[in-house]
Amino acid sequence: QVPLVESGGGLAQAGGSLRLSCAAPGSIFSDSTVHWYREAPRKQREWVASINRGDSIEYLGTVKGRFTISRDNSKNTMYLQMNNLKPEDTAVYYCNLLKPWESPYWGQGIQVTVSA
Repeated sequence: QVPLVESGGGLAQAGGSLRLSCAAPGSIFSDSTVHWYREAPRKQREWVASINRGDSIEYLGTVKGRFTISRDNSKNTMYLQMNNLKPEDTAVYYCNLLKPWESPYWGQGIQVTVSA
């Protein structure tokens, strides 16, 4: 499995900000749509945000207006800027790349903890 390397997680206070990054090999990044998911304790993994074909962007309703997904094809890296964080955003965050005709690629997961 191709490694996707996540970084940028950690601890933030409510109302604070964090930016997650996910670097991928160039051989898969440019042809892929990019997505972020998260998994909170005792909950199922949920989709958070996507950049789809044609660069259309979608967000989970509870993060819309606070989170921004982006990608930099020159660096083969995707980002999730998280502002106005809330305790309910606490979760392990995973990046995901979907390349046509291949199995999904996943990051290793990175912890985000938001204190009240």
